[in-house]
Amino acid sequence: MTIHISNLSLNIIEGDLHKLFSAYGEVVFLRIIRDRGNGRSNGNAFVEMPLQAHGEQAINALDKMEIDGQKISVKKIEYKPGEFNN
Repeated sequence: MTIHISNLSLNIIEGDLHKLFSAYGEVVFLRIIRDRGNGRSNGNAFVEMPLQAHGEQAINALDKMEIDGQKISVKKIEYKPGEFNN
């Protein structure tokens, strides 16, 4: 399951998110999206968890949680067939 996290504090690092999500299950991929110009976080990240049940638990527990002064949004990414075939 791929999860999108938005409204992250610019101070959050990958280790912080890994610790947060791994409390709900295995994390196989995690990336904070960074600005190309300055390399700083743009407030978004993606997490991949192999078991859907663990991903859903993480989403339910973490969505709208306040972390470092920011109320984060945690959502499952839903792909539609052909969405990226432009």
